[in-house]
Amino acid sequence: MGTGKSTVARRLGHLFGLEVVDTDDVVAARTGRNVRDIFASEGEQGFRDLEEGALADALATGPCVIAAAGGVVLRAANREALHAARRGGRAIVVWLRAGTPTLVARTSRGGHRPLLDGDPEAALERLAAERADLYAAVSDAVVDTDESRIADVVEAVVGAVHAALGGADS
Repeated sequence: MGTGKSTVARRLGHLFGLEVVDTDDVVAARTGRNVRDIFASEGEQGFRDLEEGALADALATGPCVIAAAGGVVLRAANREALHAARRGGRAIVVWLRAGTPTLVARTSRGGHRPLLDGDPEAALERLAAERADLYAAVSDAVVDTDESRIADVVEAVVGAVHAALGGADS
C-alpha cells in the first residue's frame, strides 16, 4: 500500500502498449464494492479469496502489466502462481518498496484501506515485517520508491525488467 504500484503500472502499460490489470480494481468491478466494504461484509479472508481469483485471471491474461495488491503474497497459492509464471517465462515480478514514513504519508489520503485503521504507522510496520520475506521470495527485482518521482520509478522498473530478461531487448 502506497508504494505507487497502480500509478507505475498505468505508466508502464502506456509505455509498452499493454493492458493494465489492477487486482483491487478487478475485485471491485466483479463485486460492485470497494475493499473496505468487502472487508466489512466478508472479512479479510473473503477479500483474499476474491484477490486470489483476480491474480489467477490476470496471470492468464497474456502480456499485460499487473498491479497486484500488497496482500497477494500472503497466500501460498498466489506465491506458487507467481513462481510458476516466472519459471515459465510469462512474468517478471518487481517489488516496489518504500519505508514506513513514506507509506504513512502516501496512504493518509483516502479511507479505503481497512488494514490501516487505528494506528497506520504501526500497521504498516507490522505488515512490512510480515510480508518482506514473502515479497523477496517472489520478486525478480526490488525498486525503492521513497522520494522518487514516478518517472524515475518507471525507469528503474524498466531497467529491472531488462536486467531480469538478461539484457535482451524487451
